[in-house]
Amino acid sequence: MPIHKNSDHYTTIAKVPCSIITQTTQSDIMYKREFDQRLQGGLPKALLLYGANDYLIDYYIDLYRERLDAGEELLSLYFDEWNFAQAKAYLSQSSLFGGVNLLIIKHEKKIPKKELDMLIALANKSSDNYFLFAFSGEDRIAKEMQRSFTEKMGGIWVRFFEPNIREGVEILQQKAQKIHLDIDHFALQHLMLTLNNNLALCSNELDKLAILNTKVTSKDIDRLVYSTAPLAMEQFLTDLFERKPVNEMIGTLLELGESEESLLRSTQRFVNEIFLFNAYIKLHGTPDSAAILGYKLPRQIEEKKAQLAMRVKPAALLSITEHLLKSELEMKRPGGINKETLLYGVFIKMQQYL
Repeated sequence: MPIHKNSDHYTTIAKVPCSIITQTTQSDIMYKREFDQRLQGGLPKALLLYGANDYLIDYYIDLYRERLDAGEELLSLYFDEWNFAQAKAYLSQSSLFGGVNLLIIKHEKKIPKKELDMLIALANKSSDNYFLFAFSGEDRIAKEMQRSFTEKMGGIWVRFFEPNIREGVEILQQKAQKIHLDIDHFALQHLMLTLNNNLALCSNELDKLAILNTKVTSKDIDRLVYSTAPLAMEQFLTDLFERKPVNEMIGTLLELGESEESLLRSTQRFVNEIFLFNAYIKLHGTPDSAAILGYKLPRQIEEKKAQLAMRVKPAALLSITEHLLKSELEMKRPGGINKETLLYGVFIKMQQYL
């Protein structure tokens, strides 16, 4: 996959804008293209996968399965199925049919270092053993477990980031070639924008579009693929309140068909909801979106809004509300005002209140 055009000058994990990094022997950053080249020379015996890209995590798990021809003999322990004694016993025995022992663990909780070290050692003890750990918990916990997955220990760790449009398109081009789908670069880019850069959703849609058995265009995507713009808006507003960079997302929403006015209205509505969550939690102690909004939100969204509500002070919410009202009047003022430029300024100043 491509290396970001400015990435050669980045030397710390926090600054890397690419979709995947891993450590080398010298603890430098290796990009996805280098990692793929490394895989061509042999699969690492023990691999820690984590980060914000479930699609690529599953991609590399499937790659191991295919390369090793691991069928019924593999052992997968997902979440509540996790059992150290079972995992240890599996890697301690020889394959019953002369194949490989591939242990795949998916978990959101930390595995004690001694247990990890034991599994990594067992993976390296036999040429037939391999150990993959797909971690879905907090990045800070994953960083603690990285110490077990070092070259010296016989392992490697890989952190994934959400890919940009260019990286995503190249990943989807590989998928399209694999399933013999005739779709050009511009249609793939349109698909990425329509589905808010979600590779897993895009991949699923490619499988569906392949049924057409004809060249797929942007018009076909508009006709057959349901846009996730509402989900993109929710993510944008959450990132805005968490003071994350939002300029790229603003551009994406505008490309998805949102207007400057609709972005401003959605922000005003979101701020009002955060204020209501803040007031309700102070009165009752716990959030209840059904009582606050009149309808029940998905648990994850309800918890996120509650966290944001308790993080922002009421005085800041009042300042933001006044700022948005003034900005709305400014946007409606007759004349040749550049609404897009004004919109960027609105959100920059808004984050200063947070």
